Amino acid sequence: MGYFNCIALACLMALSFSSIDVGLATRHLQQMPPMPTLPTTTLPPLPSIPNLPQPTMPRPGALPPLPTMPALPTFPAIPTATLPPLPSMPSIPTIPTAIPSIPFLSPPPSPSSTP
Repeated sequence: MGYFNCIALACLMALSFSSIDVGLATRHLQQMPPMPTLPTTTLPPLPSIPNLPQPTMPRPGALPPLPTMPALPTFPAIPTATLPPLPSMPSIPTIPTAIPSIPFLSPPPSPSSTP
């Protein structure tokens, strides 16, 4: 969190120092005497577009006939492939759901103490 505050403070200082120069430049521009007016020039008139001859369109019946398309070559018939039958999936063994009982082992006999 402290690192973020340090970065934020550095950015704030950089922005404030950069705005000082902008403020001084603005004041300098405001205190300058007014700019003299520049002389205006008149542009020459644009040249006129010359009249070009209009193309004459031929009559629709005067066009030559379009060439005929040659016949496309015929392709031989593609043989159809038959796939072999898929093998049958082996059956999944069933998992027993009954929990077998754990055999109860009796403790070993205690040694008898004889007096």
